[in-house]
Amino acid sequence: MFTYITVGINDLARAIRFYDRVLATLGLERRETDENEAGYGMAGDNRCRFWINHPFDRQPATVGNGSMPAFDASSRAVVDAFHAAAIAHGGTDDGAPGIRHFHPNFYACYVRDPDGNKLSALCERPE
Repeated sequence: MFTYITVGINDLARAIRFYDRVLATLGLERRETDENEAGYGMAGDNRCRFWINHPFDRQPATVGNGSMPAFDASSRAVVDAFHAAAIAHGGTDDGAPGIRHFHPNFYACYVRDPDGNKLSALCERPE
């Protein structure tokens, strides 16, 4: 459905330190970097599907109220690892890993990156 998703950041070096470690828990790796942005993708996919970038209008990045990329996790252990990596590398907790009310296998966590962007990792498989 989506070609790519971007989130705005204010400090690229800080954001790269955070996202390199957090997205690695999902099997994503940084594929492209320049002075304004970094792109992440899965092994075998020739496109970057998730980007962190300075806003195009050169204004400070701000958090989108109600915006949240949710990353597919292959297991509940991966959700746990994503959450732990986020907290360990400058993120903040916005909902510890656990089952949510949406359905019996909706196991998710919620974190904020160092710029305040809300992220989720989600496993919908039974374990």
